[in-house]
Amino acid sequence: MELRFRGELVEWRGPAPYHFVVVPPEECAALDEVAPLVSYGWGMVPATLRVGGTEWATALWPRAGGYVVPVKDRVRHAESLSLGDPVDLIMTVHV
Repeated sequence: MELRFRGELVEWRGPAPYHFVVVPPEECAALDEVAPLVSYGWGMVPATLRVGGTEWATALWPRAGGYVVPVKDRVRHAESLSLGDPVDLIMTVHV
């Protein structure tokens, strides 16, 4: 399954700061359909993501009834992303 969407780069300050893009509701609904087939521990959904010319493997985190995409520092630096920037993502979930 491939999804394309845009979201804002946000920060969550836990024990260590993380940067995320919140998955829009329509795409969350599509993910909810496949999550039981691919999810592992705590509802994590493994996916491959692409922003610009940078691709990485990660897992979507369930949060507040939806999902967030963790954006690694190497991705932020490679794509010159800052907090509040709109981010265009291509997500592939292998079902």
